[in-house]
Amino acid sequence: MPQQIMPLLLELEQCLKQTNSWQNTLPSNELLASTQPFCIDTLSLPQWLQFIFIPKMRELIELGAPLPQKVEISPYAEEAVKQLAFDAKPLLDVIKTIDESFK
Repeated sequence: MPQQIMPLLLELEQCLKQTNSWQNTLPSNELLASTQPFCIDTLSLPQWLQFIFIPKMRELIELGAPLPQKVEISPYAEEAVKQLAFDAKPLLDVIKTIDESFK
């Protein structure tokens, strides 16, 4: 499965960059330390993907650590994109493919 996930993480990163959602500045430690799912109270969906999800998945793959049995980002992403100022369909498509890769 890691071989399937890494290209999807790269595609997810590209989607964020193409929509100008990729940030050069790391959010503060306080914002990153949220205990809420998806850091919903402190980060936007693109921020969570960039600073939490992508790095954590890459770290697990690089360490050869077990990956989660199940990933369900789509339901949250479908709600969160309503607040974004760009066409999020490509982003949602990649997220759905990632979710399906873990089934």
